[in-house]
Amino acid sequence: MTDFDDDRSRDIEEELQEIRGALLGDTIAVLSAAEPICLRPTSTVGEAVQAMLGKRQAGVLIVDGEGRLTGIFTERDVLRRVVGVGRDVATTPLSAVMTPSPEALSAGQRVAYAVHCMSVAGYRTVPLIDADRRPIGVVTVTDVIRWLANLFPEAVLNLAPGDAIKHPERIDAG
Repeated sequence: MTDFDDDRSRDIEEELQEIRGALLGDTIAVLSAAEPICLRPTSTVGEAVQAMLGKRQAGVLIVDGEGRLTGIFTERDVLRRVVGVGRDVATTPLSAVMTPSPEALSAGQRVAYAVHCMSVAGYRTVPLIDADRRPIGVVTVTDVIRWLANLFPEAVLNLAPGDAIKHPERIDAG
C-alpha cells in the first residue's frame, strides 16, 4: 500500500463521517422543496391535472378558505380514483377523490424522518406546512435522492469497478 492509498482511504473515511452527520442532522429545509400548487376542494380533477402539467409537479395540495391543508391529490389518485374507475375529469371535484388530512412535515424536521415516512407509508410526495398548517412546500422522493447523491464524495463516486473502500469495517452502518 502506498502513501497515496493511505491518504485516499483517510479522505474517504472523513467524507463518510460527514455523510453520516448529514444523514442524522440535516433538516428538510436543505431539500429545496418545490412551491406547492394549492387548489380548493371544489376545483375539478381536470384543473388539477392542468396545474400539475404546467408546473411539472406530481400533485396538488387542497386548502380550505383560510389556506390550511385539508387534502392532497397526486398522479396516483388520477390513475386509481379517476381514470381507473371512469370518472369525468371535467366534472369531478377534488373533494371526491383527494386524500383527506394527509400527513405533512415541517421544514425543521430531519430528512431521515421524511425518508422514514416515505418508506413506511409509500409516499412519493409529502406536503410541508407551517405552524398554522398552511402549505409552504412539497418534498418528493426525487428531492431526497438528489440530496443523497450530493452527499457522496467524489472519491466514492469515482471508485473503479471492483475497487473497495479501504477499512470498510470502520464504517458504522447505523
